[in-house]
Amino acid sequence: MHKGRLEAFSDGVIAIIITIMVLELKIPHTDNIAGLKPLWPVLMSYMLSFIYVGIYWNNHHHMLFAVEKINGTVLWANLHLLFWLSLIPFVTAWMGENHFTKWPVVLYGIVLIMNAIAYTILAAILMKREGKESKLSKAFGKDWKSKLCVLIYAVAIGMAFITTTISLMLYLLVAIIWFIPDLRIERVLTGSEKY
Repeated sequence: MHKGRLEAFSDGVIAIIITIMVLELKIPHTDNIAGLKPLWPVLMSYMLSFIYVGIYWNNHHHMLFAVEKINGTVLWANLHLLFWLSLIPFVTAWMGENHFTKWPVVLYGIVLIMNAIAYTILAAILMKREGKESKLSKAFGKDWKSKLCVLIYAVAIGMAFITTTISLMLYLLVAIIWFIPDLRIERVLTGSEKY
């Protein structure tokens, strides 16, 4: 199958996810700048989640650009990723509304780790479909970045039972790790890869 419909559907779902998140931002009932102060946890959780969704959209786009065709297994793996991405607005709102308390931060981490696992599964299925010598397989290599981030998420979830501040810093760390452009696929596609 051609990948165009999968890309278009995924882009649409991700756009809806961002829209749902922004609709959770409630407008203060005052024209005073101080009216924004109680909203800072909601705004901070929105910003973090917006970055995460943007990172997934960007990397999903790059990954699919490197493949030629897809099959039914890829469609299901992609839906699995979209399912976990679609839960981000819920956990974002819950975490922001409750000022980063333990259980919302734990559930936020669980959703993040499941997104990472779903993305890794999708990448593995695409690499298997494309073959060991494919551009995608060469670009991902051993994929230490994904494995490291899953470990950081697991530590962050555990830390939420002690202090959510460290958990949030670890979630931010993973966002920073992925926010720095992942040029592996671009390097392989342009022929400037280094092994």
